[in-house]
Amino acid sequence: MDSVEYRSLTKNEVTVQLFGCFIRRQIVTKCWRKEDGKWVIKDAPFIDDWSPEDYQFLVECLKKTIEKGGLVLGAFSQGELKGFTSVEAEPLGKEKKYLDLTSLHVSQDMRRKGIGKALFLKVAAWAKGKGAKKLYISAHSAAETQSFYRCLGCVDAEEINREHAEREPFDCQMEYLC
Repeated sequence: MDSVEYRSLTKNEVTVQLFGCFIRRQIVTKCWRKEDGKWVIKDAPFIDDWSPEDYQFLVECLKKTIEKGGLVLGAFSQGELKGFTSVEAEPLGKEKKYLDLTSLHVSQDMRRKGIGKALFLKVAAWAKGKGAKKLYISAHSAAETQSFYRCLGCVDAEEINREHAEREPFDCQMEYLC
């Protein structure tokens, strides 16, 4: 495998063109759903992909993260963006012990090569350095996504962020001890 370069992105770098070689596409067949207070896997087939408008919205969100002192970290292979993650700077929770992991995506052509894990561990270390005790993750309910986070040691969040839970009711609210 080609070497992957990980680095913080600047506000000026975050443009729609940056995502020109990034393939968001995810074919989902099974998802976790909460029924009667318990998590169960259900058939829920769909294809998750982003439109040009979705990329524009993403760019705006990532720029705001950088403006407010958060981290946007990219993974590059042969000069092309193939993964990225973002963490907000503003603490969450009653005791302000969480930092919010707002995105973590790896291009379809580069999945299962350790890029997602590397991005996650790098932002967890950054969050710890900023004084966070935990990362808060509103994670996609796809079975593969949940398996990824659980393998890294993520667990159900002790404290649910209402805003996240209401915005994405099917997401699994998780946390990671930094």
